[in-house]
This record gives sequence, structure tokens and C-alpha cells, in this order.
Amino acid sequence: MFSCDLQAVPLPLAYRRSFYPRVVKPAVGAAIAVVMLTLLAPLMVAIALLIKLDDGGPVFFRQKRTGYLGRRFGMFKFRTMVPDAEAMKERLRQLNQHGADAIDFKIKDDPRITRMGRFLRKTSLDELPNLFNVVIGDMALVGPRPTSFHPQEYRENHLPRLAVKPGITGLWQVSGRANIDFDARSALDIRYVRWQSLGTDVTLLLRTVRAVLKGNGAY
Repeated sequence: MFSCDLQAVPLPLAYRRSFYPRVVKPAVGAAIAVVMLTLLAPLMVAIALLIKLDDGGPVFFRQKRTGYLGRRFGMFKFRTMVPDAEAMKERLRQLNQHGADAIDFKIKDDPRITRMGRFLRKTSLDELPNLFNVVIGDMALVGPRPTSFHPQEYRENHLPRLAVKPGITGLWQVSGRANIDFDARSALDIRYVRWQSLGTDVTLLLRTVRAVLKGNGAY
């Protein structure tokens, strides 16, 4: 029985701490991330130049996200929004497709997204710098997607998704992404946490390639 305490909220979860999630998954994930960063370096340099030429703003965006056991960390992405996007968020909250009061914030035609940003989001290339987080150890290749909002905003049924390191991809990403609200997203994440294995991770990585090519829910 895996358990922790987050702001006095119990987090019980039947979690198999087998050899794979404890040892194999982080080691193999970091090694794959290093190889991918090396192979994709020319593409990432080209993307960085295009972002800079598009509006002259910063290339990277480092945002605080909620990770393993609710710990906050800085996640790296290519910048896809205007520099003052966070300041504009409250003015646009009524357009949130999940509802103005929802903790998950998503707008289909978000006016804050730059011209280059729309292409990067549609192709998921904006997530490539997440590989640095995998190397550092804040993230895994596969796992629940880290949220921008604090763990204190989670409801108790959401908390078990924090029992593993967040990932670049997972069940949510291959099941509709932004088209799924946070309750359904958490249910998918918890299902993954309970049944994660090498076979599951390989399958999800392969399904991610197909999901990226389709572009479903990517905006």
C-alpha cells in the first residue's frame, strides 16, 4: 500500500513498487531522452530561430508545474504564447471550454497563442524541451501530464495521479487531450498508475506518435 500525506489529505493507492518503475523506467527514460536531445538538436535549434524571428520574444517558457507527490518544478517548453500570456489569463477565463470555474484552463482558439505557436502546438513540437526535465529527473517519458495549478486545488479523487512522476505522454494524450476534462483525465492517469509496465509504456509511446500525427485535441 503506497501512501503519503499532502496538506493533511490522505493519498492511499494500491501501487506495485516493482523493479520496473523504481529502477528500469527512470534509467531507461533518461538514456532515451539524452539520445533524443542529441538527434533532435538541429530541429530544436531551427525551432528556436523561428520563434525568435516570429515576434522577437523569448524562445523557451519555463512554467511551474505540479509533479510527484505534489512537488512543484519548472517545466521547459518552447514558447507558444505572447510574453504576457499569464497576465491575460483572468480576462479570458469565461472562455474556458471546461467552464469558467474549472481548474483546468483551455481555450480552443486562444488569442494568446502566436502564429508559430499554433504550428508547434498542433505538431506537439513545443513539448520537445520536456526531455530536459526527463534527464534532470523531474519527469518521465510516460506518466500523468503535470498541471500548472497547485495540488491544493485538486479534489481528493484527483490526488492518486501524483503517486508517480509526471510524463511527457500518457493515456490522456492518446485519448483526446484538450477535449477531455480534468475529472476524466485524472481517471485515465490513475488507471495508468495502477497498471504501469514496460509493455504499457511502449504501447503508449507508439500510440503517441499516431496521436501527434492526427493532431486530435492539440491546441
